[in-house]
Amino acid sequence: MHTLLFASNNTHKADEIRRVLGDRFQILTLREAGIHLDIPEPHDTLEGNAREKSTTIHRITGQDCFSEDSGLEVDALGGEPGVRSARYAGEGAAPSAHIEKLLRVMKGQSNRRARFRTVISLIMGGQEYQFTGTSEGLILEVPSGTRGFGYDPVFEPTGAGKSFAEMQPEEKNRFSHRARAMTKLIEFFDKMGI
Repeated sequence: MHTLLFASNNTHKADEIRRVLGDRFQILTLREAGIHLDIPEPHDTLEGNAREKSTTIHRITGQDCFSEDSGLEVDALGGEPGVRSARYAGEGAAPSAHIEKLLRVMKGQSNRRARFRTVISLIMGGQEYQFTGTSEGLILEVPSGTRGFGYDPVFEPTGAGKSFAEMQPEEKNRFSHRARAMTKLIEFFDKMGI
């Protein structure tokens, strides 16, 4: 079985990715690989931050690895919080604080269209490949559901009729931006015969 390092310690993201990939690969988070490093996200694009994380880990280990960066892009806010989604209410703020700020800023806003976008940066054989997945939807006026993480309680993907936080993991993967990016990654592996 091929091992891929996932340049993250986010267990929620790692679990989501493992569910999509099944037992095709062994996915190791940085902690599981014995790497204790907090990689900065200094760029103003998801693509740049994903590349920063994957190239940093590849430089340290020389191993095949991948990373991802995701953001919630709200039309009425000009694409915010976007690349700063995890820091929207301030560095180290709880996910609930990010949601509270988003709902406060969106109060009274009729245009609630938004999307989650994920960019995966894979480094294999020393070369980088990027894959993007998007989930279009709406920002709810009040949080709904207790599953998932991040902004899941206030994001309802188009056609779902409920928030990400109200879905079982298998159902979420039908709509998820991360699952869609992973599907493109799997198609790449199939094409390469991996």
